Amino acid sequence: MKNIIRNIKGTNDILPDESLLWIYYENYIRDFFQKYGYKEIRTPIFESTELFLRSIGKDTDIVSKEMYSWVDQGNNNLTLRPELTASVSRSFIQNQLNKKQKSHKFYYIGSSFRRERPQKGRFRQFEQFGIESFGSSFPEQDAEIISMAYLFYKSLDIKNLNLRINTIGSREDRKKYVQSLKEYFNKFEKKLTSISRKRLESNPLRILDTKIDFEIELVRKAPRIIDYISDEDKEHFQTLLNILDNMNIPYVIDNYLVRGLDYYSRTVFEVQSDSLGSQNALCGGGRYDYLIDELGGQKTPAIGFAAGIERLILASELDVNHIENKPDIYIVASSNEAINLSFSLANKLRYKKNFVVIQDTLRRSIKSQMKDANRLQARYCIIIAEEEIKNSTVSIKNMDTGDQKTKLFDEVLDFFK
Repeated sequence: MKNIIRNIKGTNDILPDESLLWIYYENYIRDFFQKYGYKEIRTPIFESTELFLRSIGKDTDIVSKEMYSWVDQGNNNLTLRPELTASVSRSFIQNQLNKKQKSHKFYYIGSSFRRERPQKGRFRQFEQFGIESFGSSFPEQDAEIISMAYLFYKSLDIKNLNLRINTIGSREDRKKYVQSLKEYFNKFEKKLTSISRKRLESNPLRILDTKIDFEIELVRKAPRIIDYISDEDKEHFQTLLNILDNMNIPYVIDNYLVRGLDYYSRTVFEVQSDSLGSQNALCGGGRYDYLIDELGGQKTPAIGFAAGIERLILASELDVNHIENKPDIYIVASSNEAINLSFSLANKLRYKKNFVVIQDTLRRSIKSQMKDANRLQARYCIIIAEEEIKNSTVSIKNMDTGDQKTKLFDEVLDFFK
């Protein structure tokens, strides 16, 4: 093969057969979230680098190692978005949406970019979907978001679901907790990985995210954040749990779940599936009540979650062959005059009957066109050959039953009632 240009490592071409799955899930996502009154928001795929430095946190892996950033011809520092919450928050502030009404509920579907090691279900360009709610600080808003996340996957019959939930309190609470974590992990500093030693200085909470086995054992014996949070935050968390109990949504309280982004506060959660293996998170989210204020907006409570379509497809057992994609009609034309007639007829069928109509543009024989119609599993074939042209008719064949009828050209639309 010649020296062809290939796709970049960590990116994928989604070919037509596979894209049927993507279209199915994208439509399902939209339908599901719209039932809760959420509206779609779309933001640019690149933003000012400063947005992610201020929102995600300078010491996170995303910012320090994984962002695709550059300086453009106007000397602007730009970054392909590594996630969408920051972009949606920027849009919320810039468009002064808080002045239009007190509560805003959005969903999104869009590409994100991170230069991490490609592996199963994790790529450098990946498709995220999620929801964001601005305006309510009450636990019932947390319950709505978390129940939506869990019930979304439940409705798709994803197996082995596991909802893990925690509260990480306010900033004031976390300051005390962080100090206790430092004191605890300082005892094991020499045993920690180099990454965890850095985190011990910059943000000890991030050590709780470790995937290293011996560090996981240390984490299990570390102080719990629930013992450091205020009575108000404990009450918020308990009210949330009560609502989830009333909805019969199962959950596990994970005292060491903190999530990987610096903007989270109070409630954090993940929906996991054991069917994904070690990388088992389907989606994750939580509250970010300080973020809007930090980005220059008026202080606004907010909560949301983000998920990946790639991981959804991995966890799903849906076979692309089960998605209906059969053309309604395949028009077989055998001459120039037949081709002209076929184009006129095809457009009438598409726009007056809303049919999917396939036409051959390779000038193949009638036999080859019929074979192609079978391959595509067309429901009907409309055949326009010399005999049909002579009599101003067409032959309409039901490809399932084999029945074939002759109709005048002007009777075709009425045949398909």
